[in-house]
Amino acid sequence: MIMPIINENDKDYRFGDSGPKYLQRGPRMNFGIVVLKPGQDFNAHFHNIMEENFYILEGELEIHIDEEIFHCKKGDFIHVEPKKVHYLINKGNTDFKAAFMLSPYQDKDKVEVDYKPYGN
Repeated sequence: MIMPIINENDKDYRFGDSGPKYLQRGPRMNFGIVVLKPGQDFNAHFHNIMEENFYILEGELEIHIDEEIFHCKKGDFIHVEPKKVHYLINKGNTDFKAAFMLSPYQDKDKVEVDYKPYGN
């Protein structure tokens, strides 16, 4: 059974104090929070079936979608279609934090891509 209420503080970030953390995985969508520290990036990848959406809660983000660069800030909503390669980097001086949603739910749908625009 999926709990109807989940507190963000009850879940852990993938990289300790940053990266993604899932609050829900399935049955119809994934929902989580992602934090990137200044200078931190998240590897380029795409999803075959799921679309991914981000809503920025804090800070700023540079996101590359199929090598097109977008600069985003608090309050922005980002939509990434399936099969679109996306790469995230925090080039600001403060933490970046966003809610993310992936839908429709797939257990394994992420495909890593070798894309590092800044050689880091």
